[in-house]
Amino acid sequence: MKKFLIYISQPYSIPIGRPLQREIEKRCFQVRWFCDEETTKIHLSKEETLLDSVPEVLDYHPDVVLVATNVVPSFFSGIKVQIFHGFSVGKRSESKGHFNIRGLFDLYCTQGETTTKPFLELQKKHKYFEVVETGWSKVDPLFPLESEILSQKKKPTIMISSTFTTRLSLAKNQEVIKEIERLSKLEKYNFISVLHPKMEQEIVEKFKSFQNKNFTFYDTTDLIQLFKQADVMLSDTTSAITEFVLQKKPVVTINNNQPKAYMINILNANEIEKSLELALSKPQEIMKELEKFIKITHPNNDGKSSARVIDACLDFLENRRVKRKPLNLVRKFKIRKKLGYFNI
Repeated sequence: MKKFLIYISQPYSIPIGRPLQREIEKRCFQVRWFCDEETTKIHLSKEETLLDSVPEVLDYHPDVVLVATNVVPSFFSGIKVQIFHGFSVGKRSESKGHFNIRGLFDLYCTQGETTTKPFLELQKKHKYFEVVETGWSKVDPLFPLESEILSQKKKPTIMISSTFTTRLSLAKNQEVIKEIERLSKLEKYNFISVLHPKMEQEIVEKFKSFQNKNFTFYDTTDLIQLFKQADVMLSDTTSAITEFVLQKKPVVTINNNQPKAYMINILNANEIEKSLELALSKPQEIMKELEKFIKITHPNNDGKSSARVIDACLDFLENRRVKRKPLNLVRKFKIRKKLGYFNI
């Protein structure tokens, strides 16, 4: 009987853990959750069994800790497995962001070629962790893809998604907000909108005020069902873009930090309407670029990434062959300080 612990910090990591919990329970293993942010705990449902303190985790004594955040306590038992809390979208330099090796993990479960290759190079350099390309558990419920003929719908659905980072956020761009409000009053589109969980309350209230028969605001971190409803996404620089386009649906981005060939990237609010129309037409070149992007970013479309993660964990437990991790005393002290736990 293997024991698994799902370790999270932010609410947006809960949908990453749920498919893993289903897979673990399917195999008749034990699974518990631990959250190091008090404000996130209220977002967990009765389906997730939460260990509410460090001593409870120590008593549980997990064999595997699945981590959907950046750090994990070394004094928790079990192998530490990085499952990631998002795709790399270039908000920060890669060495400080997605590919920052913190000396805490035994196994990295990567999403596709664009993450697997860099981590394999880092594995050769550091030699104290392994890398397995599994795909990402969060997008398992997205598959199999649903086919829908746009022309059969009364009007297209546009999903608005925005990051929290001020310099990148469309929700903090006044001209963009005015244009979204204008478009929401037309009968042309059906808008569904979500914002980053950390978004300032005044901005959340502003988006809520837009609500009408053409505009619905959702206060949720479980985005898969919204992705399925939408025909096009309107966004900025957020990992939700990557999740959305795995459906082979176009995206319009506003001032994207690192615009890709598959994006219809614009700089000004007055370009939004015509860009949405272009996206809805699914231009051949854009769709070709989208296919290429999916192939290298997350090629697995079978909805079985969680199964591959658990397989990789079990294989690692059986065949572990890495060096010991570095002492990392400063980082370990910071983790203990955050958790308020200094016992040996």
